[in-house]
Amino acid sequence: MKLFQIEEPDGSPVDPDAPGVAIGIDISGRVPEVAVAVGGNAVVLSDREEFALDLAVPAPAAPAEHWQRLFEGARLRAERGLAQPVTHAVVAVASAPDAALAARLTMAGAAAGLTLLRIVPREALGPSDDQTRPAALAAAILAEDLAPRPGAI
Repeated sequence: MKLFQIEEPDGSPVDPDAPGVAIGIDISGRVPEVAVAVGGNAVVLSDREEFALDLAVPAPAAPAEHWQRLFEGARLRAERGLAQPVTHAVVAVASAPDAALAARLTMAGAAAGLTLLRIVPREALGPSDDQTRPAALAAAILAEDLAPRPGAI
């Protein structure tokens, strides 16, 4: 039997305090979409068949606990797909939220372990009829741009 060791490229352990991956979450419809971008190239993340999560977007007036479950599910989907911690997100919403909803989303995101970098109305991310770049992809690209860099915090 041969043994081998897997290390980080520089041989040092991963810093547990370093920021994780930033994702985009589109909650402008009934079913949320979760995406990630690397180098400006974004892809929508989906669950593996045996680990499917049934995520639904709560009503805007829903309590923070419902929103927290949504963000926990989105984070879990991303972490399973990426095999990396996810700590930040940009959220695309159908229309600009009022202050109460924005605060509820921010608190629910924090309770789910996500720092919401920005809550962006869908129309601010590009034309709504642009099927080649859904809001989740545009939110992921924005999240990549806004995400804190290791060593910068």
